[in-house]
Parts: sequence; C-alpha cells; structure tokens
Amino acid sequence: MTVPKVIPKNNRKNTSPQKEVRSVYPFSAIVGQEDMKLALLLNALDSHIGGVVIMGHRGTGKSTAVRALADLLPSKKKVRDCSFNCDPDQNQELCDNCNMNLQKGLTLERESFQVPVVELPLGATEDRVCGSLDLEKALTQQIKVFEPGLLARAHRGFLYIDEVNLLEDFLVDLLLDAAASGRNQVEREGISINHPANFVLVGSGNPEEGELRPQLLDRFGLFVRVKTVSNLDDRVKILGYRDHFEKDPHTFFTKMNSAQKSLKKQLKGALSRISSVKVNQKVIRKIAELCVKLEIDGHRGELTISRAARALAAWNGHELVRDSDVRRVATMSLQHRLRKDPLEQFESSDQINKTLDQLFPLLTK
Repeated sequence: MTVPKVIPKNNRKNTSPQKEVRSVYPFSAIVGQEDMKLALLLNALDSHIGGVVIMGHRGTGKSTAVRALADLLPSKKKVRDCSFNCDPDQNQELCDNCNMNLQKGLTLERESFQVPVVELPLGATEDRVCGSLDLEKALTQQIKVFEPGLLARAHRGFLYIDEVNLLEDFLVDLLLDAAASGRNQVEREGISINHPANFVLVGSGNPEEGELRPQLLDRFGLFVRVKTVSNLDDRVKILGYRDHFEKDPHTFFTKMNSAQKSLKKQLKGALSRISSVKVNQKVIRKIAELCVKLEIDGHRGELTISRAARALAAWNGHELVRDSDVRRVATMSLQHRLRKDPLEQFESSDQINKTLDQLFPLLTK
C-alpha cells in the first residue's frame, strides 16, 4: 500500500509563547467546583482513568475549567514534524509515516510539544473529525495528500466536547470506535491511512437538554455534577476575578502567577511519582466488594476507582493509596454506572455513600 503524504500540522515559523497574549482564564482562579477541578487533574495524571463528563447548568465554569487545563500541562516529546503527535518511545503506536521511516532505518527525531486540548464542535463533519483528502492539491497537482482531523490533533491530549449530550449519533459512533481501538482508520478516495488516536475524552453539558447515550456515558471514567456556587463570599469573589480578567488580563495573570506555578509544580511532582504509588490487596478487595454490593455492571467501575485513587494519592504525595483516597473518588467513578430506578435521578449518590460507610468508614477521633 502506498502511504499518502500528510500535511504537516506546523508548517510556519515558531513564535515565542512568551510574547503571545494569553486569553484563557487561569485554572487557579476558578472558585469552588472542587470535584470538577479534581476530576480534570486526575485525568491529567493518568489518561487511563477514562476522561470525565461534567454536567450542570450553564455558567458554572465547565468549559472554562477544561480550556484552562492546557496551561497547567507539562510538555511532552513527539516525533519531529509528525502531524499525529507520535511518541518516539512507543514503536507499536506509530502512524503509517513514522512506521515506514523506522522500517527504513531512519532515526525518529524528537521535538517538544504542548499537550493539546482540542475542542470538537457539535456540527463537525466526519471528515473534520477523522481527516480527509486535500481536494485542492488533488485537483491542481494530481497528488493525494491526507489532511489530519481532530482525532489526530487530540492524540496524547484531551478531546473536549461541549454539550456532549447533543452530539449527533454518527459522531458518537466514531468516538466509540476510536476509544475502543485507540486508533483511527481512514479510507478516502483511494487513500488508506491508520494512525494512533489515544486521547482523554472530556464532555460537558446541561442535563435539562437531554441525556447521553448509555454507550458513550459508560466510556467516561468519571462523572461530575456541578451546581451554581451558593456561598455569597465566593460569588462576590467570582465576580471580582472575572471583571479583573476581562478588563486587564495581563495584570490578572500576574496576580494569579504564584498560584498557577504552585499547581504546575504539584502536577509535575505527581506525574513523577504516580508509577510508584501502590494499592494494597486489602484495598483492592474492598473496591471490588463495593462494586459487587452496588451491582455495578462490567469492571470499568473498580478499574476507574483504583486508577483514580492512585492518581489522587500521587497528587497528595502519598506512596500508598489510603481509604480516604478511595472515598474521595468512588462517587464520581460509580454514580453514572448505577442501575437506576426510572423515577430517580442518576446523579444520586446516597446509595454509594451508605456502602462506602460500610467498607471504608470515616476515621473518628
């Protein structure tokens, strides 16, 4: 098979990021919504947690938090000029072009790249998501050139879908296929290309506008319900922060710089130690028992809890997962997997909390 040419994603001169005016609201300035912020940070620590779906009313900071996450993430290494962000240390997960160069005995040169947070618009076409043939070059130069889509851009990063519960069925099917295989296979007008597509899926939406398809909901590792902040002082703080940010972003970023650096440092430290965090057999057994008692279908529930608890332990600087880590992540790992009574709201966590009290009781002085 002839591998088609691929349009480089970055074919213009690099600009210094220090000279660019940032317009994304800083993560450290988000007031409240602790579950939402924690869920995003845990997925930044371990992409195998499975992403997060954030449901709540408009204006609660859902999209703001996701877009702000990008500024916290440390850079990674990729194959130079690869449009698919291929990892040079993972030969089994290379795109067709990188794999061909490797088979030729060529060295895969490296470069740093910022972890992408790619937004998938609701009206996106299949070609926009999966990639397509560059028609202009095909017609004017009679050559077949593949233009990578959003799945290629999101590889090794985050794919964000606002109003995910309104996503069209054919896009849901595409995402489910990519999530299951970790790769994207494109067949277009005589072009056949295969590339890795491993990404953290993040969705947000308003539950009043409809529910997610069960197949897609089950793919999300964590579920978070956000509500409007009710504390008066916090609401005043939100208003002041937002007003300052919109009037003078530069001085606002300067004000939040110390908090941002602290978050980045904590995230970098957690990433360095997460692989060494242990979960003892007793805790693993209780996690499995929790899912049995709650009649959770499948095994994604206990896998998500153990991974999220390990990430939380790393975030807190622990070498061993504690019961408190499990309690903190269990509800967001399981509430969308419960068998539901049609008359009950699926975000109800009372049943989970009662079972947690039996297996992971709170320590009292």
